[in-house]
Amino acid sequence: MPRFLPFRALRYAPNTDLANACSPPYDVLNDADRAQLVARHPQNIVNIDLPISIDPQRDAYQSAALILKSWIEDGVLERDEDPTFTLYRMHFIDTLGKQRHIVGVLGAIEVVDEGASGVLAHERTTPKAKTDRLDLTRATDANLSPVWGLSLTKGLSDLLKSQAEIVGSYVDEQGVTHTVERVTDAARIEAITACIAEQPVIIADGHHRYAISRTYRDETRVRTGSQSTGAEETLTFVNELIDEQLSVAAIHRLYTDISQSDLLAALQQSFDVSDAPPVDSNTLATMDRDGCLCFIGGNSQVKWITPRNAAFVGVRSLDSARLEHALQNTAHTVSFQHGVAEVVDVLAKRQANAAILIRPVSVAEIQRTATEGILMPPKSTFFTPKLRTGFVLRELNTRD
Repeated sequence: MPRFLPFRALRYAPNTDLANACSPPYDVLNDADRAQLVARHPQNIVNIDLPISIDPQRDAYQSAALILKSWIEDGVLERDEDPTFTLYRMHFIDTLGKQRHIVGVLGAIEVVDEGASGVLAHERTTPKAKTDRLDLTRATDANLSPVWGLSLTKGLSDLLKSQAEIVGSYVDEQGVTHTVERVTDAARIEAITACIAEQPVIIADGHHRYAISRTYRDETRVRTGSQSTGAEETLTFVNELIDEQLSVAAIHRLYTDISQSDLLAALQQSFDVSDAPPVDSNTLATMDRDGCLCFIGGNSQVKWITPRNAAFVGVRSLDSARLEHALQNTAHTVSFQHGVAEVVDVLAKRQANAAILIRPVSVAEIQRTATEGILMPPKSTFFTPKLRTGFVLRELNTRD
C-alpha cells in the first residue's frame, strides 16, 4: 500500500495576497492567461511553474530555478519548521446547483513502478511530450503542482473534517472557495499517514506528472546511488473516493482531419441518429436522462446519437470507449475540451470540424476501472474544481 509522508512545505510568506499569487494549473493556461496573472502579482507562481526565459544565457527552466532560489533567499517563500500535512478544502456550487464541500490532504506519496500496486492509474495517457514537466523538475528539483489521488480507504473524509491552522483562503473567479490548513499535530499526522496507507490510491488527475516523477526518481537513483532522496515521493492531493467528495465532468471530443458528414456517416454504423435542438443549458441533462451523446457540426447542425447495444458488445460502458471503438477504422484527429460553451466557441472559430458532447464517468466506474487494471481511453474524466498551484511547493533535495 502507498507510503504517504509529511514534508517541510514551501509556502508563500504570511500576508501574501494568495488570490493573486496562486494560479490555476499550468495545463489550462495560455500565454495571455500567464501574462494576466503576472500583471496581477509580480511573484505569481506561474513565474516558476509556467516559466519563460528571463536571460539570454538561460533557458526557461533555468530561469525558473533561479527565481525559486531567489524567492526562498528573499523570504517570498518560507519553509515550515517541521514536516507537515496540508488540508485543502474547496467549497463550491456544482453544475446542478448543489452546495459541495471537498476536503483532501496534500502530502508526498510514494512513486511506484508502472503496473505496481499501491498507486493506480485509471486512464491511458496521450503520447504528448512529457519533457516540459521533466525538464522543469530537473532544473528546480522541486514538485510545483500536485497530482490528484483518490483513496479507497473508508473514513478518510471524517479524519480530515476537523479544522487545522488556516494558512490561506480565497475565492477564485469561478466562485470556488479554496482554503488550506497546516497540520502540525504529531498524532494527527500519524493517523493520516496510516489511513492513506491502508488502501490503494487511484490517480485522478496528473497522470503525466506522476509519470515524470517516476523518470526523475530513476535518474536520481542513478545519479546519487541512493533510494532515500525526496524523489522517492511526489507532491499529491489525496481525498476519499466517494460520490460526495468528487465532482466529475466530461471532457468532450473535437474532430479535425475529417468532414462532419464523413464523421456522422461513420457514427451511424454504431449509433442511432436523430435531430436535436440547438445546444443550451438543458443539453447535458437531456443526454443523461435519455442515454445519448450529442453531435455538433461546424454549421450548427445538432444531432442526438444513441449507442446501439449490439454495436458495442465487449466494449466498456463509457462514452469515450464507445467513440474510440466506433471510429477505430476511420481516419480522423481527435482533441479534447471541457465545458459546453468552450466546445461551441471552438466550433464557431472553425478550429474543429465537429464535436461530440459526452457524459461524465461515474465514481463507481472510476473505482472499478482502476482496481481491475483496465484503463479508460485518454481524457475520459475531468475532475472539478481544479486545484490551485502555489499553496504548497515541495523541495526534493536530491542535490548536494
